[in-house]
Formats: sequence, structure tokens, C-alpha cells
Amino acid sequence: MDNFETATAYARGVIDGSIPANRLRVQAGQRFLDDLKRTDEFDIRAEDANFVIDLIENVFVHQQGEDLEGRPMRGRPLLLTDWQKFCIVNMLCFYRKGTDLRRFHEVLIMIPRKQGKTTFAAALGFALSLLEARSGSKLYVLANSLKQTMESFSLLKFNIDRFHDSTYQIRDNNSEHSITKDFGEDGSIYIQALASDEKRLDSLNANLLILDELHAFKSAKKYILMKNAQKAYRNKLLIGISTAGDVPNGFLAQRVEYAKKVLSGSIKDDEYFFFICQADQNEEGDVDDFTSDEVLIKSNPSVGVSVSLDDLKRDAEMAQNDPQTRLEFFNKTLNVFTASQRAYFDIEDFKQSDAKYDWSLAELAKLPIKWYGGADLSKLHDLTAAALFGSYGDVDIIITHAFFPRIAAHEKANQDGIPLFGWADDGWLTMSNTNTVLYDDIVKWFVEMRTLGFTIKKVGFDKKFGREFFIKMRKSHFKIVDQPQYYYKKSEGFRRIEVKAKNRELYYLHSDAYEYCVGNVQAIEQVDDMIKYDKIDGQSGNQRIDLFDASVFAAVQRLEDLTKAQNADAWLHAGEGNPRKEVKNYE
Repeated sequence: MDNFETATAYARGVIDGSIPANRLRVQAGQRFLDDLKRTDEFDIRAEDANFVIDLIENVFVHQQGEDLEGRPMRGRPLLLTDWQKFCIVNMLCFYRKGTDLRRFHEVLIMIPRKQGKTTFAAALGFALSLLEARSGSKLYVLANSLKQTMESFSLLKFNIDRFHDSTYQIRDNNSEHSITKDFGEDGSIYIQALASDEKRLDSLNANLLILDELHAFKSAKKYILMKNAQKAYRNKLLIGISTAGDVPNGFLAQRVEYAKKVLSGSIKDDEYFFFICQADQNEEGDVDDFTSDEVLIKSNPSVGVSVSLDDLKRDAEMAQNDPQTRLEFFNKTLNVFTASQRAYFDIEDFKQSDAKYDWSLAELAKLPIKWYGGADLSKLHDLTAAALFGSYGDVDIIITHAFFPRIAAHEKANQDGIPLFGWADDGWLTMSNTNTVLYDDIVKWFVEMRTLGFTIKKVGFDKKFGREFFIKMRKSHFKIVDQPQYYYKKSEGFRRIEVKAKNRELYYLHSDAYEYCVGNVQAIEQVDDMIKYDKIDGQSGNQRIDLFDASVFAAVQRLEDLTKAQNADAWLHAGEGNPRKEVKNYE
């Protein structure tokens, strides 16, 4: 029971503060202690965890590296840290009451770099394979690149070569990287290293999966594909391992948001284990004093083992003094998500602003707001967007809706990593049952918003991208204004949205679809504070900004009307000629 006691002591340590830990790690420790009390639901068995931990520490050795004193690690035993034992005990000790079914089937371990995650994952995968050998264990290790996957495979091969056991069959060539052993009546193991572009991912059958570099997953498709490969097994386990990345609305970031809800107790998920080490962020999404010892130690669970505090402090000082290294430091050392260096906006500005408000559509429809519309139509079978923009007091409100042809949705969602079906489920997107987006669907959305009670004064749209839509909107009695996509005209709307987000005076109904588009905006400053913007990687990229573009169109219409009203008011008080006639002519 020593390992179980180590895990329990670790949980108590992060809770009472004797072990410095971030908020999510503290919650993971509390979850473990709380779950130990659920004896009517779970049986607690330490045998499997002891087997795995003892096998790793007594059989596995390091292949490369140096310790903190500069001594070579090659050939030295792989001794697990307390946090690693805590994870293994959680994964393997809980069983459904009165059964041999383990509780956890999914794991997310998100830790900064240089914490030994690849070595730990490889050793854990091998030990779990032997543990489950009687079931005919199959383990697949998948990373974003074959080079990264081979880090794990080469460590396994190095250790197995040390056994001098000819019954292990190792294939290591251009077509396959695998390890096989048949134990006869006692089962078998099969381990294979794969790359994310492997064409046969949909034909796999496995009980164990290790998915490395989850931050590189564009969407949930590959993850779900791999998860479906485990359906033939009951005691299956999928282990996701990663550091943070520069896609703050990507697949991994959404997983972390889900983890926060589970660890805080707002959502119950008894099959998913989370161990997330990252710097705590304040309400503004910032890390307070990221150069402090406390922040660095709380973020990095293996300080003093695989990485020194002095090295982390040097990295922190460099990040503070050299902005070019700051995002990488936040991603890989503090393990927090940042926007891409190429992205113009800090998405946290938008999130923090949006979180301050919580009007529903029905409530907004009743407010005395004049709404202005915008539309950005795709040229063929791609994302189309519509938006409404209005102001209530100092708060600017953006309501967006996306459209996509159903026939092309699967291909584009998989190819470009756009969560189209998730947006459709959440009500942010309408699927058109045609090869291209149906203009009638867009007009229908504007009509529905008007029917709900939204007073839509005018809609801005560049008619050269859809004259038929232009005509249909007029037939539906909307005042639609031809709005060419000149950057000097769009700059004003862009700046308005930017300023309101930074001042926490922007609300967009918590739309993750809108956040996705905002996060893909790349912009270049021009003279006279003008700005040119496009999606990251330009027209050749697979990102989308259409919802943001539609909101800019709508904002421009709002600002132009505001300018006209101010000019008209100035004329009324100028005392020149006939004010009423002047205003009428101006309108």
C-alpha cells in the first residue's frame, strides 16, 4: 500500500499547501480524497497500481539525458515522482462496485515541457500492456509527427533490447514501428508507434491509447476516431498528454474548459481523470508576476527533479525582457494557452468582456435598441455569416449566425478543423440542404430576428458577392446598403469592436463560433490608424473569420448612422437657412 499512501499524501499536500500547486491540481487532489469516501460506488484495489509502478521503477531505465548535477542518466532506473504515482493510482485503483471494471477510461495529463511526460508515457504504456496482456493487449502511441512518436518508441526499444529476450519481436523500418510478444495462454501484447497522418487510423482495434501533443489536434475528429477503436474492450484506457498551445479555442483548450467544470464539481464525469499543471490566471486571463518562484513551482510539478528552478527563472526573465520569447514561455513553461503570434486580437479581452453580460435573445429583443445588420457571403460552398450590431448604453452587442452547405460540411470540418457540427448543435449555425449556401436561409434568419422584435434599421452588404441575396433582402422589406469591402471603410468598424472589447463593453452572447473567428484575424496597421485585416495565412489558410467580418459590416452601418445623426444635430443648432429642410434633405 506504499504507493497508495504516497498518492494520498500527495493529494493532502496540494490541498494544505505543503506541496505548491495550481488551482486545478488542488481540485484534482480534493476529488481523489472525496472519491475515496464513495465506498458504496467504488471498490479500492491497489494491486494493479503497485504492479505498474514497481515494474516501471525496477525494469525501466533512462535512455538519455543528464540529472541536475550534470551526471548522465542513460542506464539509470526510471524513478517515478509523487505526482506520477498519484496519476497511476487514480487511473488503476478505482473499480465499479462488485466488478472488475475500472472506473476511468479517459485521462488528460497536461504539464509543461521538461517534466518527463514522454518518458513517463512510454514506460506507463509498456507497463499497462503487460498488465492487460491476458486480454490480448494492443497499445497505439500517436503524436502529431512520427518523429515525436519515435521518441516513445525508441525508449521502449532501448529497454526491451536490454532484456535480451528473443521472444519479443521488434519491427523498426520505414513501414512499421512495432513490438510484439506472445505469452501463450497468458495472452499477448502489441505496441505500435503511429503518426497523425496515418491512413489506417479508422481500422484500429486497441484497449490502450496514448495520444501525445493534443494541442496540435485541429478538431475532435481524430480523437473520437481513436476512441472508437477501443469499443471491443471494457477496461480500455485513453491517455492524452500535452502542453498548452497557441490555439485558445482549439480542441485541447475546450478539453481543459471541460476539465475545469468537472474538477470544480459543476459537471459530474466519473470516467475522466484530469491532471493539469499550469499557472493560475486572474479574472482578466493574465498570470500575475510570472517571474516569481511561487508561480514557476506551482506550474511545474517536476521542479528539482527534471528541471531546475534556476533554469525556469532564467527563462522567465528572458520572456519578461524579450517579447519575442514570451508566448513560447507562456505556452511551454507556464502551460497556458495564448493566441498565435500572428493573431491580432487577444481573445481573452473578448472573453472577459463577454462574460460581464448575460442577456438572452428574448431580453435583447425587448430593449430599445436600433439594430444594424451585416452579411458576408461565401463565393461558393463555404462559411457564410450574418450579424446584427446594436448599442445599449455603453455596451455594444453583436449577434452572429453562420451558414454552411450540409453536403460539404463533413469534408470541410475534417479538412480544416472547423467545429461546424458543434456550432449547429449550439444554435450558432444553420446547415443548408443544397450544394451551396441557400440565400433564402440567410434572409430567413434576418426575418426571424425581426419577428422576435429586433428593429433592424439597415443591413450592409457588398452586393457584387451576391446580387440575388441583395434583391431577396429588399423584397423582404429590409433596407440593404451596398457596402464595398474597402479597408478604409471597414477600419472604423474594426476599431470600434477592438476598443469595446478592451474596455469590457462588448457582448456577443457567449458565441464560441464568434470567438473562433476573432482568434483567426490577422491585421496590419496602415497610415492614419487605418487597418487591413484578413485571416491568418491569407486566402490559402484553413481558418475562417466570416462571423467577425459580418460584425464589422454591421458596426460600420451603425457608425455611419451615428455620424449622420451628429451632423444633422449640428445643422439644427447652426441657425443657417431652414434647419428642418436641411435635415430632411440630408436624410
